[in-house]
Order: sequence, then structure tokens, then C-alpha cells
Amino acid sequence: MQEQPADYSEGGLAEAALVDDDGAAAGYALPAPLHFEARIGAGERLDRFLAARIEGVSRTRIQRWIALGAVMVDGVPAPSSRRLRGLESVDAWPLPNEAERAFEPDDIPLQVVHEDADLMIVEKPAGLVVHPAPGNWRGTLMNGLLHARPDSAALPRAGIVHRLDKDTSGLMMVARSERAFERLTAALAARTIGRRYLAVVEGTPLTQFTIDAPIGRDPKDRLRMAVVEPERGRRAVTHVLRLAAAAGAATVECRLETGRTHQIRVHLASRGHALVGDIGYGGRVRAGFARQALHAWRLEFTHPTREQPMRFSSPVPADMVALLGALGLPVPDPAEAFADPTR
Repeated sequence: MQEQPADYSEGGLAEAALVDDDGAAAGYALPAPLHFEARIGAGERLDRFLAARIEGVSRTRIQRWIALGAVMVDGVPAPSSRRLRGLESVDAWPLPNEAERAFEPDDIPLQVVHEDADLMIVEKPAGLVVHPAPGNWRGTLMNGLLHARPDSAALPRAGIVHRLDKDTSGLMMVARSERAFERLTAALAARTIGRRYLAVVEGTPLTQFTIDAPIGRDPKDRLRMAVVEPERGRRAVTHVLRLAAAAGAATVECRLETGRTHQIRVHLASRGHALVGDIGYGGRVRAGFARQALHAWRLEFTHPTREQPMRFSSPVPADMVALLGALGLPVPDPAEAFADPTR
């Protein structure tokens, strides 16, 4: 049977949103994607393949969907130039016309921790949105990358391979080449990238434990995530180590085995240890700290092209240092954590 082209010339579904490295919505409810099998497109570029099958949408516009990470090939983002082998599955989330604004560069200061020809590590401050999405088409980390590194426009999501919530601070990986982008996204999918977060939580959790509980959309609030029945969510695993406790609160280090949307926030709240300041998941404002107390403070992975081990750490940000002081908790040092072979 011949495929009939889909018509999204009027901008697609109003609720269309970007997807993160797991294919989960970046804080918005995703509609069902357009799905295509590439068996009749062997040898075609990804952008040409979709332009021929989505009626009324230009190839340029499809390239922008791809650049925003709204197109997945076998579950992972791919560049417009990707040549299809004919065996792949392609999913596309049509974005509204407003998404065109997402490609304008914004002069946003970037704190670059490391940069080479294939890789950049940046320190994201709390309050900065990572990807453009409904309500935030400008002023994101991606717009800042487009300003600081104009050549990043050739890569999906300007090279951003994973995401942090707006109010989470810390380290992020950015690919600077197509080869690096493909290898880093593959490494994320294979769970070979070590990501550790520092969190300040309510109560006194156990010294060390693992949460293995599926996460999906909260059936009572579609803008939240929740621990759900296995058939309604995706497997999510978080390893937790308590560092210190005082005043009915504690610092913990969380190691992600998977990377679901809001994973740490949902998992810890499900155990009665919501993040301080995380009102959306049951946390309390303490000492005036009104964001989730979560910082991406350690990264460990193999360089995508040099194949050498890479380690990066980030000091605790000033607002969390002040919170820890108010709670009587010591300020942990990520460098000491790297030196501990048990972690």
C-alpha cells in the first residue's frame, strides 16, 4: 500500500513539544508522533525522506524540527544529513509555527568548563531553560549556543545531548560534531555515561539504597510525572547515597542508571524525601530556597572521538551553599567524591 503524506502545513498540534534524550516530553504532554518505516527510503537523507511524506511542510522547516530534536530515528535524534539504510523507524513530532523563533541566537553568557573540536562541557545556571518549547521559544541554552557557536546550527538541538530541568543547575554535555553527537547519544542510550547529582532532601533517608520504580505521566496532572504501574511508564533506576543529615534534612548523591523526566525528583518524593524547595513534588521552601535543591555535579564518560576517559566536577552553587549553611549541613566537595573508589 502506498503511503499517504500527512498534512501539517498549519503548524501541527498546538501541544507539540520537544523531546529529551529518552524521548520524554520536556515538561509538556506530547501528542502521538507521525511514524514512518524507512524501507522505501533507503539511501535518502533524513530531511528529504520526511519532506516527501509530510504534506505542506518544507524541507527547511523539517530541518528545524530535526535540529530541535523533534525527530527520532530508532529512538534517538539524528542530523538532517543522516542517510537511511531502509531498516529504520522514524518518528516526527510536528512543531507549531511559533517554533521558527527558536533558531534565533541570543547573547546568553555561557560558562564553558571544557571545549575541543568534538565536545563542550558547560555549566548551566538554575533558571535557564535548556531547549526551546511552548512558552520558551527564546532565551534558552540552545539560543545561547547558536550565538556563541554559530556552526552548532548544523547539529540537532545545537549539539545538546541531554537536558536538565530549568531550576536544576550543573554540568551538561554538548556535542561539537555530528560524529560526537551520534556517539554521545548512543552512550546515553547504552547507560555508559556516569551522571551524579547532589540533592538536599527532606527527612533522613537510609544511608544507601536504590529506587527501581517506573515513571510515567501523573494521571491526575499531565504536567507532572509520577511513579506508576509498569504498563503505564518506563523503567527508572536511581541509586542514592546519603552524605550528611541535620535539622530534618539531608544531602544525598544520586546516580542515574536511567534518565527519565524529573526522575530524581519523582523517585525521592515517592520515598518521602522530596527535594527542598521542590513545591511541585511536595518539597518545602527552607531558608528562602525556592527551587528544587538539585545540582548536576559530576560527569564521567569516554570521549566520543578520542576514546579517553573524561571526568568533570562542579562545585556546589552559591545558593545551595547558603541553604546548607542555614540547615547546618556541611558543603560536600565533588573532587573528594571522585577520590572515593566506592562511589
